[in-house]
Amino acid sequence: MKFLDLAKVYIRSGGGGSGCVSFRREKFIEYGGPDGGDGGRGGDVWAEAVEGLNTLIDFRYQQHFFARSGQHGMGSQMTGASGDDIVLKVPAGTEILDEDQETVVADLTEPGQRVLLAKGGNGGFGNLHFKSSTNRAPRHANPGLPGVERTLWLRLKLIADAGLVGLPNAGKSTFLAAVSNARPKIADYPFTTLVPNLGVVGVDGHEFVMADIPGLIEGASEGRGLGDQFLGHVERCAVLLHLVDGTAEDVAGDARTILTELEAYSEVLAAKPRITVLNKADALDADTLAERRAALEAEIGGPVMVMSGVSRQGVTEVLRALWTAIEPTRAPVAAPRTTWQP
Repeated sequence: MKFLDLAKVYIRSGGGGSGCVSFRREKFIEYGGPDGGDGGRGGDVWAEAVEGLNTLIDFRYQQHFFARSGQHGMGSQMTGASGDDIVLKVPAGTEILDEDQETVVADLTEPGQRVLLAKGGNGGFGNLHFKSSTNRAPRHANPGLPGVERTLWLRLKLIADAGLVGLPNAGKSTFLAAVSNARPKIADYPFTTLVPNLGVVGVDGHEFVMADIPGLIEGASEGRGLGDQFLGHVERCAVLLHLVDGTAEDVAGDARTILTELEAYSEVLAAKPRITVLNKADALDADTLAERRAALEAEIGGPVMVMSGVSRQGVTEVLRALWTAIEPTRAPVAAPRTTWQP
């Protein structure tokens, strides 16, 4: 299945049916009077977050969603049938934006959440509605109200607890494959990862979701490389895991590049809790490892962990540090209610 995280859709709710002008005519009924029914209501357009979806690829092949209009009213006081609603099923974590791509219409973060995108038009009144003591035979009815037409953007931000960031070939995909059942593509050239990957990670009986996004390079905020188009997928994360390639000559400069791109993208993202890890420790001798760790700590102004995704050296300690940052963000589980018995 292809990954798509941005889609443009065109929606239109159904128009209301027109009211009916009709008079009752039956044998032996001398004064029948008006009996025109009201028009039916137009269908609504809804969006609903559902489980089992992690891409917007369905909206690449269908962009237009038009609800049915209500039927017009009929004689014998019959109201027209209402139009059927349309529901856009989207993955949890989908933002719905207006046509300007800035105004947020809704943010569906949990399965089952629904939002009304376009309300159907009301049906028009039939001439029976206008009958009064002074107007015994009205000969007019109302037309139905038109539907609402909108152009919207759907933007998916994956739901994950921890997000992996770093330069290309920093070992992000190798780490994700080592700690979860995810199988991202791994190779010895930059930009092997072209789309985000999710994996469920377990440590000490706890589980959380980790997101791996394509690597960033200097100038990503200006569109270089794959740009920063995938950084939105780690905006919802509770903690960022910043991997730095320990075999690089300038580990401090590599770390500063990523921090600069995070700050250029969003102040909120740059301020998120972050764990910095010097990766590929198995490829370094003790003296070089200590030297580069000290340089990295001086650059970021905080502690740096050491690990190797290939040999799994220090991996468990990193996962425990991630869970320590994630645990406070988890909602407490309510205690089961017990049934009182005498």
